[in-house]
Amino acid sequence: MGPARRRDALRLRGGGSPPLPRLFPGRLSAFPLFLLALLLGFASLLWLQLSCSGEGPVPDGQDRGTPRQPCPPPAPLQPARDEPSWGPHRLALLVPFRERFEELLAFVPYMHRFLSKKKIRHHIFILNQVDHFRFNRASLINVGFLESGNDTDYIAMHDVDLLPLNEHLDYSFPETGPFHVASPELHPLYHYTTYVGGILLLTKQHYELCNGMSNRFWGWGREDDEFYRRIKRAGLQVRRPSGITTGYETFQHLHDPAWRKRDQKRIAAQKQEQFKVDREGGLNNVRYRIESRTDLSVAGAPCTVLNILLDCDTNETPWCTFG
Repeated sequence: MGPARRRDALRLRGGGSPPLPRLFPGRLSAFPLFLLALLLGFASLLWLQLSCSGEGPVPDGQDRGTPRQPCPPPAPLQPARDEPSWGPHRLALLVPFRERFEELLAFVPYMHRFLSKKKIRHHIFILNQVDHFRFNRASLINVGFLESGNDTDYIAMHDVDLLPLNEHLDYSFPETGPFHVASPELHPLYHYTTYVGGILLLTKQHYELCNGMSNRFWGWGREDDEFYRRIKRAGLQVRRPSGITTGYETFQHLHDPAWRKRDQKRIAAQKQEQFKVDREGGLNNVRYRIESRTDLSVAGAPCTVLNILLDCDTNETPWCTFG
């Protein structure tokens, strides 16, 4: 069964769509703070544009004839489809997301410029979980894979808080097998040999061969370790960067643990289940509904936000909720 048919078979048919699409629904408990961050973020972008273009107010003590600071260059546009120097492949950048707007404001324009400079055709998908269950990074990546369309032929499983600083990092089509960009020798935090988190590239064919990621991991952590076992079971070999000399300074890690606590609780049978290999689930049984799909631009960089409602069978994984 092809990806499109599998998607149609697996997508839950819930109630009708809301009359107007909402980018970040009000059902989220932190919505007032989130909306405030949204308004402040776009206000700061508008202020930057006005202050550098000469249209905004003049700061105290500065003469009106003083030249303003130059505006930062706009994010480069994607090339025409027939531009040969960019190559034939197109990357779906899959970014699991929930309530981390300040990181998103930095991530989208940065990654668009970074990939465009390397002539990587790409489409950024923000996979925004809007249900009341605990965060499920793996299921969101499965949904992003199914919803990314036929015009992309490989994916990057990419954390929103990790920015590549070294321009020699390779984001090109990983034809021979999974390519772990954020390798243990380079990642600022995780250095064990079987680590495949942070940023991992796979062809869509290879991701299907692994049956995607397990949907049983609610809360933070362990889904990458289980996926490493799937990669090995599929007969694939993980490759990593070579010739990168910047070490742990290769990436900027945006996450502030004092401000943004991780959901690391282990409840019910989750303590035992987190180390098991899921041989049954993955792409074939992810259950979800797309509440809305919105194309937008962040500082000139295009992306698509998918508001995703995941479904949980509390008999199978009662740890998907704290109740």
